[in-house]
Amino acid sequence: MTPTSSKTSLDVSAVLALVILTLLWGLNYSAIKYSNQGVSPVFASALRSIIASFCGVAYCLYKREKLFHTDIRLFHGFIVGLLFGLEFACIYLGLFYTDATRSVTFLYTSPFVVAIGAHFFLKGDRLTVLKLSGLILAFVGILVVFYGKPTGDKTAFFIGDGLALLAAVLWGATTLYIKKFMAEKVAPINTFIYQLVFSIPILLFISFLREPRWIHHINFCIVASLFYQSVIVAFMSYLVWFKLIHNYPVSSVTAFTFLTPIFGVLFGIFLLKEELTISLIIGLPLVCMGVFLVNWHQTKDDPVKAKR
Repeated sequence: MTPTSSKTSLDVSAVLALVILTLLWGLNYSAIKYSNQGVSPVFASALRSIIASFCGVAYCLYKREKLFHTDIRLFHGFIVGLLFGLEFACIYLGLFYTDATRSVTFLYTSPFVVAIGAHFFLKGDRLTVLKLSGLILAFVGILVVFYGKPTGDKTAFFIGDGLALLAAVLWGATTLYIKKFMAEKVAPINTFIYQLVFSIPILLFISFLREPRWIHHINFCIVASLFYQSVIVAFMSYLVWFKLIHNYPVSSVTAFTFLTPIFGVLFGIFLLKEELTISLIIGLPLVCMGVFLVNWHQTKDDPVKAKR
């Protein structure tokens, strides 16, 4: 399969796909929080990668797609898998310490990592006044959420929050690396396979070091939660995500995910009965508006793109 050519702006189908993806990802944090009750966090993340990898390999065999390269692209795939594995170790561990509502808010600062990184490392994806305004607005929002204290606040919240922020940096770095070294050289399915397969040994190693017991108890809901995380999110949604990353401007794709923290907070409140704090009420809109501003310039500042 030959990698598809990049488009210059988001079309209707891409916008619809991103809305569905953000809804699925928002629900995923509640699913992780629930599965952590019966399965150790990092091992659950490794299990997710294993199941999704089998799905991906089966998909490739069915489509008769090449699984692995034998040149420098394999090395790039290993780096993507390493970053992905570390990112999800941070996410799953972080959700053991903090609320899903806080974790999803911090994780989706990733578009700002991408916006800043794209300015320095990617051609034609520069910072503008609106982008900088969005970055500042979101940074203020993150400070408000970070220092806000839920009822019965524990020091452990800040450990989980810090891990979520580190995961955001790793996710942004993964996106930039893919766009820089793989987007025009590797098909989306190969990027998808690489990140999952090479993340497995990383996650299993971390789990072996810090988790003496991998499974505490299992019931139908925990199994259903793991299925959702593995097949629906890690396989199906990420396959679509990488196609979008390959085919559209990276800042537009990542910035549009401002919907995910909104969905994540709503699911956390209604499904997990987590507290909607004043800091979330103030900080979440600031973060989402900041992400929107990072994306909004794509059609307003470029008359050529606006006509397409």
